Amino acid sequence: MLSNKKIDVESLYVQIIGSIYHKWELICVKERNILAGFLTEDDAQKAENALRQAGFSIIQIDRIGQIPDEGIERIMNPLTGSFPGLGSLTLSGNFPSGRDASILAAADPDASGYTDRDDSYYNRTVLLTAVVPEEQADEATRIIESFGGLI
Repeated sequence: MLSNKKIDVESLYVQIIGSIYHKWELICVKERNILAGFLTEDDAQKAENALRQAGFSIIQIDRIGQIPDEGIERIMNPLTGSFPGLGSLTLSGNFPSGRDASILAAADPDASGYTDRDDSYYNRTVLLTAVVPEEQADEATRIIESFGGLI
């Protein structure tokens, strides 16, 4: 059975465009990704708790480092020659991917001991990642920096 109701094409068009714009606006919310390094996991946890109390919800904490794996837990004697390379000996690195990674690690100034740099930037092995709305990014940055995070 057909209806005699007249469809207002212009009104229908406005409703469709409005609906599409609303969905596009939800999809294209402006966000900022904040990556911050911490010296200790406790400091990162405190910053995470403060961020959650401030209303931020997308936060993750990871441990990172330039040397793979957890390190070698056995004593190596360099006089016997039974060690995989300089990277393993001086950096306590375990290189499961092969000898190439060990050679590359040995090229690091930390392996030779000939380095003169400020370690406060390089020893930050805890990474806090937060995704925050663009308009609240400054607030999140202040919270992270107040707990010792380096952005």
